[in-house]
Amino acid sequence: MSRHWSSRREWDESDIRFRPNKRGSRPRTKDTPEHPDAELGRVVTVDRGRYTVRMHQGEDASSSGAESRAPLEERVVLGVRAKALRRTPVVPGDVVALVGDTSGEEGTLARLVRIEERSTLLRRSADDTDDAERVVVANADQLLIVVAAADPAPRTGFIDRALVAAYHADIDPILLVTKADLAEDPEDPAGLISHYAELSLATVVSGHAEEDGQLEAGVPAPGLDPAAVTRLRGLLCGHVTAMIGHSGVGKSTMVNALTGADRAIGGVNAVTGRGRHTSSSAVALNLEPSSEPGSPLDEAAARDSWIIDTPGVRSFGLAHVDPDDVLAAFGDLVEGSTGCEPGCAHAAPEGGCALDSWVEDGHAGEHGPSRLASLRGLLSSLTGSAEEQDEKRLGLSP
Repeated sequence: MSRHWSSRREWDESDIRFRPNKRGSRPRTKDTPEHPDAELGRVVTVDRGRYTVRMHQGEDASSSGAESRAPLEERVVLGVRAKALRRTPVVPGDVVALVGDTSGEEGTLARLVRIEERSTLLRRSADDTDDAERVVVANADQLLIVVAAADPAPRTGFIDRALVAAYHADIDPILLVTKADLAEDPEDPAGLISHYAELSLATVVSGHAEEDGQLEAGVPAPGLDPAAVTRLRGLLCGHVTAMIGHSGVGKSTMVNALTGADRAIGGVNAVTGRGRHTSSSAVALNLEPSSEPGSPLDEAAARDSWIIDTPGVRSFGLAHVDPDDVLAAFGDLVEGSTGCEPGCAHAAPEGGCALDSWVEDGHAGEHGPSRLASLRGLLSSLTGSAEEQDEKRLGLSP
């Protein structure tokens, strides 16, 4: 009877025996540590999984009294991403939190545990049909679009694409035209000033300064126009500015003038007419303080003024931009779209598009027809219409 009863007895949780976990018995958690003591800094460059971070300036709290507090010595720290961020892109301009050894001494390595909330994010794709986005820079509030008046020849297709990307990211664009001394009309090099005259677009024209009053035709002198450099300093003061452009347009030359850095400078291939790559990775640099009387760019302002020089790009796809948002970059045409039929794709007047009559009436200026053609070329490329592959490449459209 007892054997029969024992074989049919009820079991409870006290009878369960757990086997030890070979990987450890410590329970896993999805809670991410907050790291309240982490230090903040700005990523200035990225190289093969290593992140160079300029630590934020702080104040020495040990000093007595607010007036006697002195800024802490600037540090540059090398770090790696924590495992939790391995799928998150970290780019120049990002403000990140670091833990571990943040002394910046040689041979030390900190750990990047958090990316602070980004104010803006500039992105591009390889072409207009590539869904893979490439993050260019973070937290920039200005985009400096650099084109040369000649050598290599400027292409409005690149400028229009850059404007679309800037407005889509809520970043203010600035147009810098270099090598103006090589143009037939230095006041309106390659007709770019008049082409974008209807837009509220800050534009800086830079040539090369004459030496001893002599400037050989077609050959730029070594120095940049001081007036252009001064104006650009004023526009960039207090901002985080991303710089994009073809190779060979003079980006590195201008960066060196603005920051005092020594970025490598390249030329243009005589066969292809394209610039040679001299920068392989983006780098964030502080502007150099100005000694000019009345200049707002003192030591403190220079620390808060950044320019992020990016490598020369061959393609600038806009696959991440909705076609409905492209028109925002064409401020000279936006008002004319109010007369379009609902749902108008702005592809042709046959579809109820009112932009053709707007341009014909001269509301978009003398360059209205080419501006409208550029808009429709971009929209056609983004919507997957049959277009020549060359027109999807940066700078090959008119």
